[in-house]
Amino acid sequence: MKAVAYSIKSCEKEPLIRSNNKKHDITLISNRLTLDTVSYANGKEAVLVFSSDDLSAPVLKTLKELGVKYICTRSSGIDHIDLEEAKRLGIQVANTSSYSPASIAEHALALLLALVRNIIPSHTQTMRYDFRLDDLVGTTISDKTIGIVGFGETGQSLTKMLSGFGARVLVNDVYDLSEKARSLGAKQVDFKTILTESDIISFHIPLNDNTYHLVNLAIIAEMKEGVILINVSRGAIFNSRDVYNALQNGFIAKIGMDVYEFEHDVFFLDHSRSPISDTLLRAFIQNSRVLLTPHQAFLTREALLVISAKTIDHLDKWGIGSGEESKIIATPESSSNQGFSQDSIIKK
Repeated sequence: MKAVAYSIKSCEKEPLIRSNNKKHDITLISNRLTLDTVSYANGKEAVLVFSSDDLSAPVLKTLKELGVKYICTRSSGIDHIDLEEAKRLGIQVANTSSYSPASIAEHALALLLALVRNIIPSHTQTMRYDFRLDDLVGTTISDKTIGIVGFGETGQSLTKMLSGFGARVLVNDVYDLSEKARSLGAKQVDFKTILTESDIISFHIPLNDNTYHLVNLAIIAEMKEGVILINVSRGAIFNSRDVYNALQNGFIAKIGMDVYEFEHDVFFLDHSRSPISDTLLRAFIQNSRVLLTPHQAFLTREALLVISAKTIDHLDKWGIGSGEESKIIATPESSSNQGFSQDSIIKK
């Protein structure tokens, strides 16, 4: 099968080439998929994309006109794809769900530990040969209540990790996973309990119409003062302005983010020689109580191998052209995250 892979990073090339093993004719390009670059798909049956690519209706229509039949995104998230338009056009879509829940969970934990123990300020201070301790007082998590919103595979993986710290872990999900939670030493509760009782809240949910701006001014007001927030899911889960204002007035103590609501034209690119016009992003970056990483939670060698293998597997199945194996649809990271909404999680 002929395919073009957009937004390819240098770290992806070797795993993808190895997984392909010369089975498919794949062109690898670093360009993002946009209306300006869609012509690279001319004559291809499939396009392999990433979360930063544009798969809006105009792009999908052009892909269809160019003869593209299949789209595989090298991500579990599918919020960058107009699935309704793809369905209308008859383009099959697949994602690489469940590629490495541990990678994302470990990154969430790394953000959390770095924040509570002031690792980044400590490192910065030490680089200046300043070894004073006055501004580096941290806190433990062993006596804290940690809330996990979204108890899919990533949320479950983080819960397992936190079990070794002695923290009280509360989890929330649209489905009743109370038995699974108990088996991991946690307790499933409603969303309001997560908000009112958690010292730390970590979000592990997909972005959809129900979760867009889930964390807003009204929701923040229900949280404990001094709460720490972790977001390794999607940036638009947060109303960024509301979250930043709550950080500025001290209601939110610290934030660890691997994602940002308006990251689309910023992340995955080098802006070191050009100023970023997004003043809100600059404010987050410059705030000492924010730890922001550039959407790298997934980025481990292990995850890249799985993503590559699953991507090629989709091409293999599509190449069959018949039978149930060729009928692939995109699915969220975990079935437990489907249909997530504020109403449903409040009601448990």
